[in-house]
Amino acid sequence: MLFRSTNGYHVPFLLLASVTLLAVSPGTSHAQGKAAAAPAPMSPDLQAARTALAKYSDPLAAVKDGYFSTLACIDFPDGATDGTVVYPPGAMGVHFLNPANIGPTLDATKPQVLIYEPVGDKLVLAAAEWFVPVQVAPGGTAPSIFGQTLAGPMDGHEPIMPASLRHYDLHVWLWKDNPRGMFVSTNAALKCAPGAAYTVAIGAHHH
Repeated sequence: MLFRSTNGYHVPFLLLASVTLLAVSPGTSHAQGKAAAAPAPMSPDLQAARTALAKYSDPLAAVKDGYFSTLACIDFPDGATDGTVVYPPGAMGVHFLNPANIGPTLDATKPQVLIYEPVGDKLVLAAAEWFVPVQVAPGGTAPSIFGQTLAGPMDGHEPIMPASLRHYDLHVWLWKDNPRGMFVSTNAALKCAPGAAYTVAIGAHHH
């Protein structure tokens, strides 16, 4: 089942059906985590984005603004590759997707995805992701933001999106330092609880 966003792009209903289970579960509804200390230093455009998005350190604020939890904490314990993008060992965390922000243009203050790290009973804001489906990418080429060209095209990351959802994306670790670099997709410093109900460990041959 598909859901049409305000700009006409369809996104899988499974991304929306979970809505706020992680964000409003009893363990998190009264204990939202504060974003971790920012990696330093940042360019002015990155600092401006970090400041504009700081309100989403409360995941309920993200839900209020149209972000939906995809539930799974995505982990690449052994790394992976899909042929065009290499994912070093590390995790991506829990993705919150805003369908209304999906389209051909990118806005530094309106990422399509917010990424949280589960820490105890909290969700701590770690990164933002800018995401453009191949079918709406201007001129059929990878867009850019913050002086970085989005990676891809790549398959969708199952199970939070179907593999058929080919796209470009850029992870930006605005709040949690990434030992491999601010724009690397996975972060070895971010942890998904092994064996937890919503941890999805993706193997090296997943794609």
